[in-house]
Amino acid sequence: MNLDAILTAVAKKRILVIGDVMLDKYVWGDASRLSPEAPVPVVRVDRETAVAGGAANVAFNLAALGARADLFGWVGEDEDGLRLRSLLGGGHVSLLPGAVSPSIPTIVKTRVVCRRQQVCRLDREAEPSVYALTEADLRESLAPAARRADAILLSDYGKGLLSPGTVRGVLALPDRPEIVTLDPKPRAGVDYSGVALMTPNRSEALRLAGIDDAPGPFPAEAVCAAIHERFAPRRLVITLGAEGMLLSEGGRPLELIPTFAREVFDVSGAGDTVIAALTLALAAGFPLPDAARFANVAAGVVVGKLGTATASPEEIRKYAESVRAGA
Repeated sequence: MNLDAILTAVAKKRILVIGDVMLDKYVWGDASRLSPEAPVPVVRVDRETAVAGGAANVAFNLAALGARADLFGWVGEDEDGLRLRSLLGGGHVSLLPGAVSPSIPTIVKTRVVCRRQQVCRLDREAEPSVYALTEADLRESLAPAARRADAILLSDYGKGLLSPGTVRGVLALPDRPEIVTLDPKPRAGVDYSGVALMTPNRSEALRLAGIDDAPGPFPAEAVCAAIHERFAPRRLVITLGAEGMLLSEGGRPLELIPTFAREVFDVSGAGDTVIAALTLALAAGFPLPDAARFANVAAGVVVGKLGTATASPEEIRKYAESVRAGA
């Protein structure tokens, strides 16, 4: 893998991200006693922060790597939506105009964190049907953006935007780019077939394959064959946490790439980094093994940070050098 060549090439690409956009809030504090009202910790709040989450974090990862990121995901005309739009602008992510709605509430996840440990998470969101795309959304907002893009990335967090008809509608867009990638959230009724790349994690891959999870080694051959038979993705990358990344084409396992991470603080958002880096490298014409190694290095940077995060070219180069020096 020529890391410099990949970093140079991906910075010239433009990616359209379609998916569930959300605001990730963090309440940071300390807890030294239990509440007298219930057996729960009393958290003394030190500060509160907010970052772009879900598909917005995918777009942030693309922008951090120097690419142009166009984003479609519902953002409400509410206080949280205003804050999210400000974050997107500061992160050089272009939110498509049609994605802002006065009738759709912004999705918000609030995590309470004490001493680097998450105590609980509070979710604010409407029913999935509220976030579904219509044919008018596809025609008026997504079709023009798709014509400008080098690739389309579908980021599914199961909140409703990627409904059963959305993947089919995106694949049917006129003059769309050849490469459409997908980070899936498997559920009944959603047809993921026909994409250029799918990036499920271990549990998602098992659900996509219709195979029950069980103790023992990951059943790579059976999972890859079953996913290919059901959805026929041209490429499949299964993220297996500490075990690495499993690459597959044509329903057959190709290679297991060991994880590049040396120190893990938080895996939140690592999947966003992986699909962003993979999509960019594939759009730039690199083969799957090189694209996966690039994504593996980028993910190694991100899991060494706390909370959803991104990896810049400078961080990737520095981290790759440090790992090679310590090998």
